[in-house]
Amino acid sequence: MIDHERDLASVREATERLLNDAASWDNAAVAEPSRLPGWTRGHVLAHLSRNADALVNVLRGLPMYASAEARDADIARDADRPLDAQLADLRATGERFQEVGAEPADWSRTVELRNGVTDSASRIPFRRWVEVALHHVDLGVGYELEDLPEEFVRREIDFLTERFAGNASVPPTRVLAADGTGAWTTGSAEGSEVTVTGPAPELLGWLAGRRDGSALKTEGGPLPELPPL
Repeated sequence: MIDHERDLASVREATERLLNDAASWDNAAVAEPSRLPGWTRGHVLAHLSRNADALVNVLRGLPMYASAEARDADIARDADRPLDAQLADLRATGERFQEVGAEPADWSRTVELRNGVTDSASRIPFRRWVEVALHHVDLGVGYELEDLPEEFVRREIDFLTERFAGNASVPPTRVLAADGTGAWTTGSAEGSEVTVTGPAPELLGWLAGRRDGSALKTEGGPLPELPPL
């Protein structure tokens, strides 16, 4: 069962970890490229701040973003801000998300995100944890997939394999953690099954589009090509 209060605590810890890492930067570091094509670290930080606002909207029953164009424009607008402005914004929006998360609410209700995607309100704190944790890795400052909490890695693999389940462009795929701690199935229900095995962080990197999967072992066919998230 999803524990939204525990996930909110994990979001707070992940946000503090990112803020502490970024506190040692200077303005030049913010302008350097991130690991995301076309985005500087400033773009990543701006996205995280605006995403916190967007998830507050979701929890309040409002549209996540005014439009896709508005979302992109807000990130572009805020990307070039100096370090102190970026960190102050990320801290303030993170606190706002925590405050709304602490309000009495029906956490079993269904909420709507972007592009008509719906989910349980109880999973919104985990979705925020995903944003903060993976984008911390995307900043390219020494925090890697291997540094992510084991619980997070397992749950995000759960989430991503569920997301690709039934996708006709992905062959039937069995995903196995090399240490025997996890097994998942994803992809289409038809065709020859491919088995993908590797360390859990490497599996997550492949599923989340952060690594090319070259460290993984495959049987039954080549490594499946996954659609973009």
